[in-house]
Amino acid sequence: MHMKLFSIGPLNVYSYGLMIALGIIAAVWLAMRRCSARGLDKDQMFNMGFLGIVLGVIGAKLMYYIVELPAILQDPSLLLDITNGFVVYGGIITGILAPYIYARVKKLPFLKYLDIAIPSIPLAQGLGRIGCFLAGCCYGKPTDAWFGVIFPADGLAPAGISLVPTQLFSSIGDFAIAAFLLWYTRKGKERQEGMAAGWYMALYAVGRFIIEFFRDDPRGTVGFLSTSQFIAVIMLVAAIVWICLCLKKRKAKEEAEAEKKVDAELAAEQEEREQRKREWKKIGQALRPEEPDKEDNQDSE
Repeated sequence: MHMKLFSIGPLNVYSYGLMIALGIIAAVWLAMRRCSARGLDKDQMFNMGFLGIVLGVIGAKLMYYIVELPAILQDPSLLLDITNGFVVYGGIITGILAPYIYARVKKLPFLKYLDIAIPSIPLAQGLGRIGCFLAGCCYGKPTDAWFGVIFPADGLAPAGISLVPTQLFSSIGDFAIAAFLLWYTRKGKERQEGMAAGWYMALYAVGRFIIEFFRDDPRGTVGFLSTSQFIAVIMLVAAIVWICLCLKKRKAKEEAEAEKKVDAELAAEQEEREQRKREWKKIGQALRPEEPDKEDNQDSE
């Protein structure tokens, strides 16, 4: 639970940055491995992943500026702090939108790549939350429960007070989502394209909404909800709509395939009837007595 882990000469290695870096490495490794197993272009996956990571970080920072706009108006110097203050929802939005635009330009099957890459997102988030725990940010409310954690003085959390380790609970939830998505998108199991993304949005939104009740670090508010809870509600609604669209698309596909199968069966039956007619015609011709030749009849007269 220390912000600074160790130093290599003049280079300081901090816990939060290290875990973020490990999260990115793990996410890229997992996506590339799954891409190879499914026969998709690894170079294109890398390009989309790179765009998603870079613009995801930018989006997370921009969302932080939006959420903390009142505080920034009071203290504009907050804009200069580029190492702290990120909102994960902004990263999710731009981290998915950027690869989508890239895939559209390159005419790539975006949803196929997304389904392969989607488990990497909660995996990276889970490792990042461990970094939050080590740094002391995103801490929970005071508690007397056995699982309470007392943070040291050199962290971002209040020192000397037993707090709910919301970072670890979030991390466990993220890893559970990643495990579910890996199972859901496992090779050999056909799923409707895009469904995995819908499940990720729904599960993450529900988990984030719940964990917000236990957070005690400075939170923005929208009515009686925290800002993150408000965004989680929007994300959950979007996820439900997305899943419904995917199910509708799958139903239409199944109906089209069923109709195609019926047409093929009818065509086969028709061909079989025609074949039988041809066979009976041949049999009839073979059994029909041959007519006497006219010249033979004249000779006999």
